Amino acid sequence: MNEDSTGPAPAAPGSQWFDAEAGPLVRPYAMTGGRTEPGPSDVRFDLIALVAAEDHPPDRADEALLGPEHHTLLQLCRDERQSVAELSADADLPVGVVRVLLGDLLEAGLVKVGRPVPPAQLPDERILREVINGLRAL
Repeated sequence: MNEDSTGPAPAAPGSQWFDAEAGPLVRPYAMTGGRTEPGPSDVRFDLIALVAAEDHPPDRADEALLGPEHHTLLQLCRDERQSVAELSADADLPVGVVRVLLGDLLEAGLVKVGRPVPPAQLPDERILREVINGLRAL
């Protein structure tokens, strides 16, 4: 039995750094410079924390420190406030990486972080139902 192989020889374990179909792999610690915490800021980046870009563009010093992932996050939250979870999903980045990158943007004054409205401050459901019923009656 002749065993001619017409395909490429299998690569040795550990010799291939990426999947040809997926493209090059960039490890999360490379995007964050090895950091795992968002920095000295006292702001918590919960999954539901809302992030909005500030109106002013980054200055030259900040621009030099920002990577492509920073710019992606800025672009995503420029039009409307987005939660950390939404930014992570839309940028296709792990939540931990997004938190670190948002910490950089917050320290540079390029984003602001807010909290969603607490449930105690939302209108009572009974009142909302009465309003809906009143609108339907019109």
